[in-house]
Amino acid sequence: MGRVKTTQVKRATKRLAKEHGDQFKKDFSSNKKIVDKLLDVKSKKLRNVIAGYITRLTRKSAEEAQKAKI
Repeated sequence: MGRVKTTQVKRATKRLAKEHGDQFKKDFSSNKKIVDKLLDVKSKKLRNVIAGYITRLTRKSAEEAQKAKI
């Protein structure tokens, strides 16, 4: 099983996806830089968790869009 994300991470990620969803890509390192610009996160670990979660959500939505085309 995977790690459980806290409510704080999920809220921040959903807000970012809603407001700036078009800026995020399927690449973790680029998303990490974008999250760093958009949020004032004090710790690297929290920034990385948020960037990882938003990467996962973007990949999932891209995959669903791909399946919808078929």
